[in-house]
Amino acid sequence: MTDAAMDDAAGAGGLTVGAAAAHVGVTVRTLHHWDAIGLVRPSGRTSGGYRLYSPADVARVHRVLIYRELGLPLDDIGELLDAPAVDMTGPLRQQRAELVRRISRLQAMVDAVDRMIDAASSGILLSAEEQVAIFGQRWEPSSVAGARERWGDTPQWVQYAERAAGMTPEDWQRVADDVTALENDLAAAVRAGVRPGSAEANALAERHRASIGVYFDCTHAMQVCLGRKHAADPGFAAYHDAIEPGLAVWLRDVIDANARAHGVDPDTATWT
Repeated sequence: MTDAAMDDAAGAGGLTVGAAAAHVGVTVRTLHHWDAIGLVRPSGRTSGGYRLYSPADVARVHRVLIYRELGLPLDDIGELLDAPAVDMTGPLRQQRAELVRRISRLQAMVDAVDRMIDAASSGILLSAEEQVAIFGQRWEPSSVAGARERWGDTPQWVQYAERAAGMTPEDWQRVADDVTALENDLAAAVRAGVRPGSAEANALAERHRASIGVYFDCTHAMQVCLGRKHAADPGFAAYHDAIEPGLAVWLRDVIDANARAHGVDPDTATWT
């Protein structure tokens, strides 16, 4: 029979180690360990030498559990329990302050997770009015829901939600300002006859890719796929051509030429 089993078989004079462990909700091994380090030593023994825990011993176990729940190390708990009558408020106030800090950190984590959930669900943590105020009258708030419906199960949407969760209205305003500046420069390049593949065009293509990178990591191959969509999809094409006639096709060609310069064949590029 094992030591624990023999302890369990012991009887009168107190609780056996198994009964004491079950009573307070710890393992027999835990009580054995606390006995070995002198934290909670049972005050009784059977004739066979097996542990018996008195009501006072069990009460001490409960006190250990309370202090451990507060985060105190076992060594400190032992000192507190064995010290003569002292003012306990000092150590407890210190521990309370640490618990408050820990709660604050955990609450901040909860808030961050909630924002991620909201961002993943709604697509953007801005009201419809804020969206129009930031992105302009041409902006359709319903397009965000459409994007969530179309791409909500993709890794890119997950990445977008993680980033959007930490963005403030001021952050979104900076994004909108950068996009406006980029669109103005793209339109000016079309009017100036900038040729795809030129240094100026490639620089604009990289700025365009960086603007997408605000939301998710965008490879040159992925940018090629987006460029095709900008030119082929009536809605996207109309949006770009409203900025400057011919911009949609020109941007696609600029993206393709820049991709070639980075070793990507636009004709075989896929969403990777």
